[in-house]
Parts: sequence; structure tokens; C-alpha cells
Amino acid sequence: MSEIQTTNYPSTAKVLVRSENMSRTALGIAHAYLLIYPNSTVENLNKAFPKEEFGQGSDLFLGPNERKAYIEAHKNDEKSLRTNYFYEEEKAMLKLKDGSEVAVLQMWSSDKFPKLVEWAKRYDIYVAEFTKGAKGKLGFFELEYLNNWKPVIIEKVVEKKHIPWWVWLLLGLAVVGIILALLCRPKAKTEVVTVTDTVVQTVVDTVYIQQLEEIENNFNAAEFVKGKADLSEDAKFVLHDLAKLMNKYPELKLRIEGHTSAEGDANYNQKLSEARAQAAVTFLVEHEGIDASRLVAEGFGSSKLKNADDPMAPENRRTEFEII
Repeated sequence: MSEIQTTNYPSTAKVLVRSENMSRTALGIAHAYLLIYPNSTVENLNKAFPKEEFGQGSDLFLGPNERKAYIEAHKNDEKSLRTNYFYEEEKAMLKLKDGSEVAVLQMWSSDKFPKLVEWAKRYDIYVAEFTKGAKGKLGFFELEYLNNWKPVIIEKVVEKKHIPWWVWLLLGLAVVGIILALLCRPKAKTEVVTVTDTVVQTVVDTVYIQQLEEIENNFNAAEFVKGKADLSEDAKFVLHDLAKLMNKYPELKLRIEGHTSAEGDANYNQKLSEARAQAAVTFLVEHEGIDASRLVAEGFGSSKLKNADDPMAPENRRTEFEII
């Protein structure tokens, strides 16, 4: 993150964004812009941060109508709904002056992010170095006002309407009528019900199981460097999705299992599979704030081949998430 200016902010600087990752920093920049320009519309936001410079083929900001159209267009692609935009979390939604909510693009590539940081400076918005995620927190952003600048608070004026006296009279008569009807109602006979058996039905939420399987597949697609346990940037993005799922379902506990192919020394493969599983657990705990008690890392080396007919096959080099 050498591109980020950390000290000596100019006298014109208004807001400093502190965050723990690229997507949350971008979200903080959007919130800061709206504080500085509180009368902005969705069109103003998209002109201020044009998709040609930073987007992923679509606008960075979606108003209510655009968000509805986007969800409809991607209803069969759950990954796009969950990972491309902040549009469900209450604190992640931008709120315009008219009260409407705006979804913000949350996926940022490492090549476009430094340009976004520089671009924000033209609006007197600056970005601090990433901070280590606090344990137990989802990973959000903080805004610090610089040079004694403070945002303008826009209050929405609500006109108080006078209710005519006869409306209150009708309401009073209606309440009296209800009370008299209840008092004059014949008493119902008491019915004794004997409970002989209680049946408890457990409904399995297949939705988050499907989400977990999708995250698992995406994590395997973000391959490790051969012979190493270092997480790639793509793998970290996938683990961020896994952290969001675990925050949404606090009861969810996982065993992260590492597997290798039969290529090479068995003892080395065993240690490598353990290291890869532990790398994922460490990232979720230290960077995403997931409680360590909800995660277990375990390596199996090449002892559980997915494709036993071809022990060297790439699909044997995988990571699996098991609910415990």
C-alpha cells in the first residue's frame, strides 16, 4: 500500500478514511463524499466516480430502481448478488437526502484501488494505511474529520397537520363501542386440551449450505502457489465471503480441511495440507474477526483422494469446509 499517503495532509483535506481492506475503504470513500456533498443524487455519485475508471462493467452506485433491476437481472447468479454490491447491510447502504438507499460496488482489484485512492483526493478525501481487523468485528470503516472540518447536517422539515376535533370524537366513540361489545360478549366455555405427544421438526437451511459449497469451490479455484501455503489475493476475497456468511449465521462452526494429491513425499504433503488449512483459519480470525472457537484446521495430506483413479489429478489438491 505504498501509494497511500499517511501524513502531512494538506490544509484542504476534509475526511480521512480508515479501514481494514480495499472494499470497505471504497465504501468509506463513498460515505465521505456524501458527507461533503450531501445534495448528491445517484447520477452525481456515478459522475464523480465513473465506471470507466473504477467499475467492473457496471455503475459503482445503484439507486432503488437500478438495484431492483440489477437483482432481477442476476436472480440466477447468487454470487453476483452477494459479492458485487453492498446492498443488504444497513450500515453499508448510502442514504441520500430524499431518504432513498444506494448500493455501493464492493469488489475492488489491486490494480484499480490505488487509482481510486488518488481520485478521492480531488474531493478532499484521504485514505489511511489498512489497520488490522479487531476480533469479533465484521470489518468496517471509520471516518476522521481533518482540519476542523465538519459535515453540514441537513434536517428534513416535516409539516405538522392539525387533526379536526370531530375526528377525535369519532375515535372516542369507536373505542367506547369496542369496550361495550367486549363487556357484553358471552363468556366462552373453557376447553381442556390434553397434549399426548410433542413433535419437533427441524428444518435444514439448504440456502447457506449451497452458499458454503459455492465458497468452497471458489476457494479451490484460487489456487495456492505449488508447494506453498501463502494465501493469494483471490483466496482472501473468497475468505471474506466466508466471513460474511459466518457473521450472518453465528451458530455456524466449520472444520477447514486441507488435501493434496499423491505427488511428492507423503510427510511433506501432510504438513503442507495442515499449513494451508491453518492459513485460512488464521486469516479468518486475524483479518475478518471470526472467533477462533468457531474454526478448526485439519490437514489430511493425500490420504483422502477425490480422484483415486488419478492420484496426481489437480482436483485432489483441494480445501473442504465441513460444518461441525
